[in-house]
Amino acid sequence: MDYRFTDEQLAFRRSVKEFAQRVVAPGAEERDRLGEWDPAIWRALSEFGLAGLPVPAEYGGSGADIITSCLANEALAEGGGDGGLNLSLGAHWVIGSMPIALHGTEEQKQRYLPRLASGEWVGAWASTEPEAGSDAGAVKARGRRDGDAWVLNGTKTFITNGSIAGLCNVLVRTQAGAEGGAGLSCFIVETSTPGYRASRDFDKHGCRSSPTSEVVLDDCRVPAENLLGAEGEALWRIAFECFDWERTVMVAASIGSMQGVLDTTIAYAKQRVQFGKPIARHPVIAHKIAGMKIDLEVMRNAVYRAAWMKQENIPHQIEASIAKYLVGDLSTRIATEAVQIHGGYGYMREFGVERALRDTKLASIGGGTSEIQKLVISRMLLAD
Repeated sequence: MDYRFTDEQLAFRRSVKEFAQRVVAPGAEERDRLGEWDPAIWRALSEFGLAGLPVPAEYGGSGADIITSCLANEALAEGGGDGGLNLSLGAHWVIGSMPIALHGTEEQKQRYLPRLASGEWVGAWASTEPEAGSDAGAVKARGRRDGDAWVLNGTKTFITNGSIAGLCNVLVRTQAGAEGGAGLSCFIVETSTPGYRASRDFDKHGCRSSPTSEVVLDDCRVPAENLLGAEGEALWRIAFECFDWERTVMVAASIGSMQGVLDTTIAYAKQRVQFGKPIARHPVIAHKIAGMKIDLEVMRNAVYRAAWMKQENIPHQIEASIAKYLVGDLSTRIATEAVQIHGGYGYMREFGVERALRDTKLASIGGGTSEIQKLVISRMLLAD
């Protein structure tokens, strides 16, 4: 496999990192402290062209390929140090916009993708419920047909962008008596629709600049033409595609975040003096830094291998789950070592490594827990 990036991709990556350093990084600590979403940052990001990066050009996007999207996500995290912004952008791309780009009718694409690609609307996805998390087929929210519309009822939880979204793709059960993954359908819901309500935002451990919401559907009436894909087949055809994008594109942000953490830690270790010399010259610290680099490159290779396979239309479910598992495990280990090397300073909120540790924990939970990744891998290996 040839993992070399083109000159254009590398130049684009540099431009995204520079944008993030200039626009995103300065207020990252304050946004984290306050737990606030900043619309001005989103507008700047959209004007830079990132909101519609993977959306096809004919619908207002840039039509970027999988690898380029990964590089942008990585560079934004490395330069900006704002895990919440990366989380919101990733969700906007891979579970807000791309389900419509991949499964929508031409009318749906023409109507919704330009507003998402321009950043006018933030995109979201709502499948998780209080009793339907890792068990994605346990959805209880219902949709019933009523003339030329569907009426949706239920409660969704842990919805990234739920309170700021202009559009949310909602997974509900539309076939009475169906169980598990059967009978689940997806609807494109404009969040201004009566009956859609983000009832509250959660106070989170990390990624605090991205709102994560509880969403209530109370007789939310959606036009029948807003059904996304075939009725009753959304879990297998749409939701699982979303999971795949999360495991091959969204996770690239962790590579950038941990590259930033490694660079910060190396700089600190070179200037922090203990026992008469910089701590970088003490073997125990040097070995920790070497271990961080090893873990980072394992993550990088796993993610870009899965992304390359996806881009080449090669079956890659095992590789995507391996990448997701490794990112969840190793990014936390890298960030923990960074805090340890910084000592007492690493435990202080004013230092970015503490924030990076809190932000990165989500990588082993969201988009399918690490335990679910092992389940996926084992099932495929052991299948007859």
